[in-house]
Amino acid sequence: MDFGRIITAMVTPFDEKLNVNWPAAERLIDHLIDEQRSDSLVICGTTGESPTLTDDEKLELIRLAVNRAKGRCKIIAGTGSNDTLHSVHLTQEAEKIGADGVLLVAPYYNRPSQDGLYAHFRKIAEATSLPVMLYNIPKRTGVTVEARTIIRLANDVPNIVATKEAHDNLDLVTSIIGQAPESFRVYSGDDILTLPMMSIGAYGVVSVASHLIGAEIRAMIEHYLAGRVQEAAKQHVKLQERFNALFRLPNPVMVKTALRAKGFDVGGVRLPLVNGTDEDEAFIRKLFAD
Repeated sequence: MDFGRIITAMVTPFDEKLNVNWPAAERLIDHLIDEQRSDSLVICGTTGESPTLTDDEKLELIRLAVNRAKGRCKIIAGTGSNDTLHSVHLTQEAEKIGADGVLLVAPYYNRPSQDGLYAHFRKIAEATSLPVMLYNIPKRTGVTVEARTIIRLANDVPNIVATKEAHDNLDLVTSIIGQAPESFRVYSGDDILTLPMMSIGAYGVVSVASHLIGAEIRAMIEHYLAGRVQEAAKQHVKLQERFNALFRLPNPVMVKTALRAKGFDVGGVRLPLVNGTDEDEAFIRKLFAD
């Protein structure tokens, strides 16, 4: 399964009552595919506020994305949680709906050992025929999936084909790239680390900024792949401020603010997240005005 170089972790649009805004979700999917040139979309990931979505909402969002995309890009369903059996259930339901793959976040809060992480991911992957992308984000989960565990899973479980690494431990990333099967793909989980990770062998990015500047991110990647490293670096520097701005507040507060400024009816965020201040709104509107 080729998920491509740029995967957008899509926000979940809400209406004024913070119910899912289904028409807005359809419009956003079209925008991300046709205008921002996303190769794949993650539906119901962290950026999609998965912790505050019900199972019914998650499955309906995945169904809507599959039907709307119509093969124009891959749909990756965020089905991971800190409950292995619950994750198995959501993964199998996503497969029935027609998702192209699943994203499995490291189990949060219960902080399993490395053997526990291995068993968790393996059990879910073996319950589906879909390709699996692991999601290693220590800052949010309280646990690091160590390189040795990811390498072990990549070697032992055929449908575990990729990992999203959302941290700045380039030593860990280097170990994965150096020791996992050649076909195993590593994705940056932070926009600002896309080029640094690609310089040591990562394949692409699971992006938030590609909601708004997907074409610019693709230009950076294409410069790098074509050997125009200095041009890629210039593009990276040019995008730095916007990359960082989108994480001024907990994700996805700022990207939703920027999307609203661009005329997308994505609404606010569900508690315990809260919207930014007027100052935050003015800051992001100015930065993404062009």
